[in-house]
Amino acid sequence: MSSNPGDRPTTSWDMAVVFLKLGTTAFGGPAAHIAMLQQEVVERRGWISQDEFLDHLGASNLIPGPTSTELVIHIGRKRGGWPGLVVAGTCFILPAAVMVGMIAWAYVRYGKLPAVSGLLYGVKPVVIALILQAIWKLGRSAIKNAWLAVAALIALGLSVAGAAPLPVLMAGGVLGLAAMAAVSRERAGLALWAGTRPNSASLFAASAGAIGPWPIFLVFVKIGAMVFGSGYVLLAFLRADLVERLGWLSQQQLLDAVAVGQVTPGPVFTTATFLGYVLHGTSGAVAATVGIFVPAFVFVAISAPLIPKIRASRLAGATLDGINVASLALMAVVTWELARSALVDWTTVALAILSALLLFRFPRLNSAWLIAAAGTLGALRYMVK
Repeated sequence: MSSNPGDRPTTSWDMAVVFLKLGTTAFGGPAAHIAMLQQEVVERRGWISQDEFLDHLGASNLIPGPTSTELVIHIGRKRGGWPGLVVAGTCFILPAAVMVGMIAWAYVRYGKLPAVSGLLYGVKPVVIALILQAIWKLGRSAIKNAWLAVAALIALGLSVAGAAPLPVLMAGGVLGLAAMAAVSRERAGLALWAGTRPNSASLFAASAGAIGPWPIFLVFVKIGAMVFGSGYVLLAFLRADLVERLGWLSQQQLLDAVAVGQVTPGPVFTTATFLGYVLHGTSGAVAATVGIFVPAFVFVAISAPLIPKIRASRLAGATLDGINVASLALMAVVTWELARSALVDWTTVALAILSALLLFRFPRLNSAWLIAAAGTLGALRYMVK
């Protein structure tokens, strides 16, 4: 009998347990989700290798939709086939959707958001440490030679300069091909020169009778099939459709929804759950949630069988290598932006440093315990103020 847990079959129950836990504890947005996924499925369980994880991350970046959720769905299919695809994605989404739905209920009933400042004060520094650990580990696998290191630096520079995620990834793919050509020429011995908050309850009452679940579902399916990038890109699509074109929501309601999606664990795209509830109660929340996530399942189902073929092709594999290092460059820039808002005083800096030391010293440490402890400390700090 093999001692490697990755060699044993993975049941649907195994995946349900892991991804329900991640969906409940994965604070911090896509970069943090990717870090926690890497720890759970590569480091602790050995379900896939580091290289396979990177390839699935690169593939997830190339299709529309929530990147970290699509990465979860890819891993589910890899370990459990088509049932695994459904179980993994659903279990990752469900906890966040339920939490956001409950917050939406309070928002519609009382006209304001529940306070979560204390919890996030403690959690955010741990998230920064988690992402740094993942970037370090993934980078050691992704950056296979000096040319890919150069590609990573160029992608980092493009992202810092303000380039959108998709052009950065495309540039990474081109640079990956250039890296392959450079390495091939070096091996051949050739020289190469490279160079005002409204009353939400009354708005809900006005909207509920006018907008049904089916129109809500169709709008969110379209958005889910078109959005590349982060929750901030999602905000632009939601504003264009729901505020400007259809007039279903106010600007403040939209901003409140995005805030809830950011501060709850799991996918930021559960912003849709909040908006659906505001528009049509529970049925609207279900319609919006299913609508925005269905494209992710479809795109992964279509693209997943192609990944081994891409890796087997020398040209396509080199492109994927470039996309992988560009993905890590994007993660690095996101980490910097998150750190600027998370590390606000000496306490949060100390929490981040301590978390990083623990994670690097004990690579198999379960990050959920760190998050729970830091969140509790943050909440207690706000209670005693």
